[in-house]
Amino acid sequence: MQLKAVLFDLDGTLVDSAPDLAAAGNTLRESRGLPPLPAAQFRPMTSQGARGMVGIALGLTPDNPDFEAAKADFLASYAQRLTALTDVFTAMKPVIDRLDEAGFPWGIVTNKASRFTDPIVAALGLAERAQVVISGDTTPHAKPHPAPLLEAARRLGLPPSACLYAGDDLRDVQAGQAAGMQTVAVAWGYLGQDEPIDQWGADHCIEHPHELLNLLPLP
Repeated sequence: MQLKAVLFDLDGTLVDSAPDLAAAGNTLRESRGLPPLPAAQFRPMTSQGARGMVGIALGLTPDNPDFEAAKADFLASYAQRLTALTDVFTAMKPVIDRLDEAGFPWGIVTNKASRFTDPIVAALGLAERAQVVISGDTTPHAKPHPAPLLEAARRLGLPPSACLYAGDDLRDVQAGQAAGMQTVAVAWGYLGQDEPIDQWGADHCIEHPHELLNLLPLP
């Protein structure tokens, strides 16, 4: 089926939120008497959200009894600086401009909770441009479950097979595949510590945002 919409992961695909997330991670460290870490140390794990940031900041995993308290502290700090340094990736701006110009629907599907997603999307001027915004708590399941992507397709009034999903995390590809969408792994994102991006099984791997336009039937 011909593609009729494109969906983006938020952090690391559409917007660069790493600076604010890293700053919140360092606030967490400082509150515990630890020196700050270089922002570059946080960056690869940014797509893992609070779990990744707490892991880098304090070396805690979700099975640690101190994890939930640290996560709450991290999220409280992050909520105070959602868009202090966060912005749409510079090279993504002309891409969404071109989609808007062509009248080609696009949306956002992220695991970030709506209490963070909605203010960020609004502050960056994306709320009135995206045809759909699905957060991590919009459906009962988050990625890699396909539910968020299926809900996005439903709201767009399209079959999932008419949608392309682009993301910078293995879970994005897994969710897209499970939803029956074409998938794009983007190399400019945070990428985590998983296997190399070309081993995620995505339909396409791209190095630069402008390559995305070549995958779409734009007028």
